[in-house]
Amino acid sequence: MRFPPVDRPVAPIISPAYSTEAERDRHREAERVMNRLGVTPGMRVADIGAGDGYYTVRLAKRLGHGATIYAEDVSQPYLDRLAARLTHEGVAGVTLVHGTPADPRLPEQSVDLALLAHMYHEIEHPYEFLYRLRPALSPSGRVAVIDNDKPTREHGTPPVLLRCELGAVGYRQIDFLSLAPADGYLAVFARPEVVPRPEAIQPCRR
Repeated sequence: MRFPPVDRPVAPIISPAYSTEAERDRHREAERVMNRLGVTPGMRVADIGAGDGYYTVRLAKRLGHGATIYAEDVSQPYLDRLAARLTHEGVAGVTLVHGTPADPRLPEQSVDLALLAHMYHEIEHPYEFLYRLRPALSPSGRVAVIDNDKPTREHGTPPVLLRCELGAVGYRQIDFLSLAPADGYLAVFARPEVVPRPEAIQPCRR
């Protein structure tokens, strides 16, 4: 299958962490995001680009015993460090997934919510990635993106560009929230009922 290339800079992966966890918690970032998304026990969640696991560990606490969480990353060293953290903190219910820049490699219909926090601008092949993410979502599944309203080369994604790129693969925005005083915004998209053929995807132009 041939997917269109992305017509914008792709930011390099520079760190497994965004800001500090203490600073993010001071602004109640994860709490507000999980509240807005209605994260409750029984929901199956994928933390895509999990890095150091800021959201992974907080999702585990919110979801409680019997949680189903997939912590995905393209960097095996990040996953190794996250595995050590989960063991050290006694966090259960997390499955680590080594994805690729074009495929998160999640099981089919395995998640109700895919969370992409401060990493969308690092996805090298967004159209193929989003295409391959869809089968992992349940019929009512959602994709939630947290990012800054900055150019992608400055480690952000303008909301207009985000809507365009997800829309090109059939995702529809259903919610948007500024996270101030925390950094960035939360944009939520519904799973596409149908996706275009890869060669028919119309890429967004700068």
